[in-house]
Amino acid sequence: MTAALHHYQARMRRVLDHIDRQLDADLDLETVSGIAAFSKFHFHRQFRATFGLSLHHYVQLARMRRASYRLTDKNGLSITQIALEAGYDAPDAFARAFRRRFGQSPSSFRTSPDWAPWFAAFAPLDTARTMLMHNPLTQDDVTIRVMPPTPVAILEHRGDPATLDGTIEAFVAWRKSAGLSPLTNPTFTIFRSERRPDNPLEYSVDLCVGTDRPIAAADHPMKAGIIPGGRCAVLRVVHDTHDLERPALYLYRDWLPASGEEARDFPIYCQRHLAVRDDGVGHAPVADLFLPLAG
Repeated sequence: MTAALHHYQARMRRVLDHIDRQLDADLDLETVSGIAAFSKFHFHRQFRATFGLSLHHYVQLARMRRASYRLTDKNGLSITQIALEAGYDAPDAFARAFRRRFGQSPSSFRTSPDWAPWFAAFAPLDTARTMLMHNPLTQDDVTIRVMPPTPVAILEHRGDPATLDGTIEAFVAWRKSAGLSPLTNPTFTIFRSERRPDNPLEYSVDLCVGTDRPIAAADHPMKAGIIPGGRCAVLRVVHDTHDLERPALYLYRDWLPASGEEARDFPIYCQRHLAVRDDGVGHAPVADLFLPLAG
């Protein structure tokens, strides 16, 4: 990557960071183009060419995603308050826009969210980040940590990855019912198979939340387990946490052979962090990818 291209992409990345931090601010063309120090007469074309969607569409999606986070907090803001915060003059206009995107009303989503259309609706936000070519991963991006054994409650997913969203929804519902907040109880995904096995029925992941509380028969199909302690190579991923295949490939293909380390007999796994702003709204997903090491 040339120095000029790196500088250009850094300016564009600064725009996305500003939008994510300032969703309540005036995010018009003149203001946002100034953040990147680009001419407002060309910036709207530059933004669309770089990210694949217009500035207005990106801001709308970012505000709607925040609104959906708000809705999942049943003890938080009212739907009317959430609508006004999202930039809608009235809750019925917000409800129409929300239903158009997700196929559910805000009240229905608050009670029982359907996550499959949610992930599909916000894919352009995640894709926008991937449109910027990130600097290649290097050995310096990987640290080695000694992790303690972590007791967890596990919900296993076995079979077609197309049904994973349902498993995720069930896991989140159980975690909430058990009073296990991501702020106090870490969440993990253990990848027991390839991301796209030749036979989809061989797809296998474990969804975990850190807890030492007993798992009763009434908690079925949750199971108690332990993520074993030991040395791990750790690679932090910011923003693009929906697809960890690239960083995992780097760990296996590049880092491990060059490090002289040997992989331990436990699958690669990740810990997902609840990245929050001062006002409590998630805006920058973070995941730590752990490759267990021998010794």
